[in-house]
Amino acid sequence: MLVKPIALLLSLALLQGCAAAVVAGTAGAISAADDRRTIGSQLDDNNIEIKGMIAIRNIERLKEHANISLISVNGVVLMVGQVANIEMKEQAQKALQGIAAIRQIHNQLRISSNIGVATQTYDVWLTSKVKTKLLAADDVSGNNIKVVTENSEVFLMGLVSQEEANRAVEIARHINGVARVVKAFEYL
Repeated sequence: MLVKPIALLLSLALLQGCAAAVVAGTAGAISAADDRRTIGSQLDDNNIEIKGMIAIRNIERLKEHANISLISVNGVVLMVGQVANIEMKEQAQKALQGIAAIRQIHNQLRISSNIGVATQTYDVWLTSKVKTKLLAADDVSGNNIKVVTENSEVFLMGLVSQEEANRAVEIARHINGVARVVKAFEYL
């Protein structure tokens, strides 16, 4: 007699997991459908980021002594983070050159010591402030602009018109705490 209630509770628990998966899958599909990139380009960008990070991590010196992030939008790659010297910066860029789908690299690595957790947390907060302002703006397609913040520098990427790019830069520049805005847009 105790088996039926346990089976019922187990079934409900599994169904709740399915519901969460459906909601997450739907949100991902809506985001992908609203993107100006093709689905193929979105998949290529994901592969570029994975292959690029593997290539960088295969270089022991970079793996141990650098803080590097890669973001790809429509085959345009943005490299941000910190390296100890110019040789490491060049080495990181060379690591990406064998990846066929990359059309352009914006090497924005800074020669400095790695940023700490407090700075990273502040960067996440700045990114959310910028993204929120872009999504609220009527004259900018905030869904098509990727915002990356590294050490209070805001990098903007995406497929946009010249007018959208200019407006997005103005929005980001006027947010308290943003030290610099760097455009890495591709224009429609």
